[in-house]
Amino acid sequence: MDIRTYRAATMHEALAIVRRELGPDAAVLHTREVRNRVLFGLLPGKRYIEVTASSGVNVPSRLPPAAQPMTAQACATSVAAAGRFSVGSPTTAPGQEPSRQELSAHVESQLRDLQAMVKQLCRRTGQQHRDLPEELFRLYTDLIDLDLNEELAREFVDRVRSNVSAAELPDPVLLRARVARLIEEEITVTGPIAVEPGRPRVAALVGPTGVGKTTTIAKLAANYRLREKRQVGLITVDTYRIAAVEQLRTYAEIIDLPMQVVSTPREMRQAVRRLGDMDLILIDTAGRSPKDEVKLQELKAFLHEASADEVHLVLSVVAGRRTLEETAERFAEVGTTALILTKLDESPTLGAVLPLLRRSRLPLSYLTDGQNVPDDIAVADPRQLARLILNIQ
Repeated sequence: MDIRTYRAATMHEALAIVRRELGPDAAVLHTREVRNRVLFGLLPGKRYIEVTASSGVNVPSRLPPAAQPMTAQACATSVAAAGRFSVGSPTTAPGQEPSRQELSAHVESQLRDLQAMVKQLCRRTGQQHRDLPEELFRLYTDLIDLDLNEELAREFVDRVRSNVSAAELPDPVLLRARVARLIEEEITVTGPIAVEPGRPRVAALVGPTGVGKTTTIAKLAANYRLREKRQVGLITVDTYRIAAVEQLRTYAEIIDLPMQVVSTPREMRQAVRRLGDMDLILIDTAGRSPKDEVKLQELKAFLHEASADEVHLVLSVVAGRRTLEETAERFAEVGTTALILTKLDESPTLGAVLPLLRRSRLPLSYLTDGQNVPDDIAVADPRQLARLILNIQ
């Protein structure tokens, strides 16, 4: 039996390769997302879709146009058929023939693995793609390519299906527009930091290292000072990263802003008091590992002494979906009230944003897509972000 694995940039490309190499009746046994590793395996590289397929297993094809549900009888037939095939041979020393017992054990092991794969495919096909028209199946794979998880992709497809007529179904532009509206409903926003007359508004930025907190602080400070003509003060507790204080001080000098450097919670309280005549006080905190409970508690103490009105969790969308969700969950301990998403220009897909918003239940405040100060930052807008997620120009 011929089992092959293919890699491509998107699900559609991978399925096209399977069709070309194995024919339109090929069975897709398994799909997953993989990434190459670069810099000695330390950093994630380019994202690929990996598809394992076969032309010898009697499983209905998931390739268009035959995106049909797998019946119980077909599943049973496929699992039984798997028992009639042998894959490969056991590894033996050069010149040595494997014994009958070794061959039997190897074949049984291979068949168990193959039957498990077919059963898994039966379950997934029966649960996720039952009676799904070709147009909606294509929409589903498009959403997976955009890095939405399977649960959300299927939910959106089901909701679209319940609200479109048969005449509207062949229109991919209309289907995407319906999904865009559903995504907009998932996104809650806070609007810009609200500066109140008569008292300083204290807003702190927190998050892991390397997400762009200091640059984002500089963008916010420049916009409020230069464009809105507000009195803005800066506080930094980022004394751990080399040159972090100097970086923010350079921005402060260019924009002509007062700046305080603190190293203890008590100094934080004093710094906020000294900047009490400002309209807005922005606090730049040290990057914290979400796994470092001690540092998170220390950060919580700083924020408590600052009496922060807003605590914005800054996350880079370049990070993986699971990393984003776990980081948001851990930083919730310090009292986060909103999300700022950075580096939108560096991520090939933005689908991971939706599971993050749903799981964290935090509204979005700002989006950034570059290093230019004071540009490359915008107040989060649901419609704009939905179009970015779906790659709608």
